[in-house]
Amino acid sequence: MNSYLEKILKARVYDVAIESPLERAPRLSRRLNKTIYFKREDLQPVFSFKLRGAFNKLHSLSKEQASRGVICASAGNHAQGVALAARRLQLNAHVVMPVTTPEIKVQAVRDLGAQTSLVGEDFDSAYRHALEIAAEKHLTFVHPFDDEMVIAGQGTIAMELVRQHDPANINAIFIPIGGGGLIAGIGAYIKALYPHIKIIGVEPKDAASMKAALMAGQPVTLDRVGVFADGVAVKRVGDETFRLAQMVIDDIIEVDTDEICAAIQDIFEDTRSIVEPAGALGVAGVKRYSATRPNVSETYITLNCGANMNFDRLRHVAERAELGQHREALFAVQLAEKPGSFLHFAERLGERAVTEFNYRYQGGHAAHVFVGLALRGGDGERQEIAKDWQQSAIQFVDMTDSEMAKLHVRYLIGGKAPELKDERLFRFEFPERPGALLKFLKAIGNQWNISLFHYRNHGSDYGRVLVGIEVPADTVAEFERHLEQLNFAYFEETDNPAYRIFLRSGM
Repeated sequence: MNSYLEKILKARVYDVAIESPLERAPRLSRRLNKTIYFKREDLQPVFSFKLRGAFNKLHSLSKEQASRGVICASAGNHAQGVALAARRLQLNAHVVMPVTTPEIKVQAVRDLGAQTSLVGEDFDSAYRHALEIAAEKHLTFVHPFDDEMVIAGQGTIAMELVRQHDPANINAIFIPIGGGGLIAGIGAYIKALYPHIKIIGVEPKDAASMKAALMAGQPVTLDRVGVFADGVAVKRVGDETFRLAQMVIDDIIEVDTDEICAAIQDIFEDTRSIVEPAGALGVAGVKRYSATRPNVSETYITLNCGANMNFDRLRHVAERAELGQHREALFAVQLAEKPGSFLHFAERLGERAVTEFNYRYQGGHAAHVFVGLALRGGDGERQEIAKDWQQSAIQFVDMTDSEMAKLHVRYLIGGKAPELKDERLFRFEFPERPGALLKFLKAIGNQWNISLFHYRNHGSDYGRVLVGIEVPADTVAEFERHLEQLNFAYFEETDNPAYRIFLRSGM
């Protein structure tokens, strides 16, 4: 690590980067009974820390390398960092981006003077194409994280931290992990000089590539990663970042989508700024970690590492934040299908605030309602409600942790189709771009009948749909082969309680 200490001390970043402020978060500190600081990398010129590593890498090139130009593959912050660094150093830059990249990000890179190519529907395709161009035109490929000079550039954040706050009074630093460049750089500097400070990585539960690597003892490639926190959706961490991570990381915390959305809200309430999902990982990790140490007074630092988020994603963030803050719970409740049953149930709720109430007549003797309740006492109150209903013989299922219920079913209450006999239910993810929904439907084909469909734009690079498909018994094998050939990420939800209660035919 000593070699990295020297590289970080000599890193050139301030030609483009600012020394970002370290700001106390008073509201969050009071709530968690901790002293919490935000390192405001979201205030950088490209709204992300990525320009540090990019500039340091480009500045280190030989005259011959610089004259030929550089290339990178990125759909977001790294692309803007490379483009800005190249403009400042007067280098030619080529950025390869997936065709799913939102236009606002593509235009931001073009505005910085870089040439752009849109290739493939995911990062891996863009990455391979960039390497091909680099080899063909003898350009220097600028890796987003697995490069010593990039890692050293990110490590300058740690150098600032210990100038801005007495390191003797820092207990832990919470750092988002994608490919590992940020935590490797900060961790190398901190552990070389202040080994008592804990370095805690934070990853989404559905994109925990560093945790998987540490458990396996080597980098591994995940089959798939979640797409919500797209800035850290990396299937495989770097070889060099993994080598350093083994030496510097004290712990890794995994957080879910609701916790990330709640953290975005926490940051907004303290700073009136809006960070992207990856930029809120540190705060989400602090909250989960603090819950295990409620009576310990400590000082934590988190990195608000990016703020490049599409405006239309805010609706989804706001909806999920209430769940992440444990201020809302979702239930499926079975009532008698007779006059007065709704009134009786409402009386049972008493003064509790209802956030959502969905019902449609389905015939028979039982009615199923989808109920959202506001919580004042957090998750403990949700457990109290469940206990009260159990004692009152109210039949219910807690849907608060059901991803399908939160993404789709709460917007899709509309009854069942009793004539359907062979319906199966799937969640699909597909690259979001103009015409993508039509392409998806064509890929599904017309051999099987679509019996249910729900799609809602979330402002993400990937679309999410819920699809019911009639699959007669004599076509099951052929259908399953077809699914595998689609190359879309999918999850079967046929046995999901939310489907069984509200949507499944013949129930």
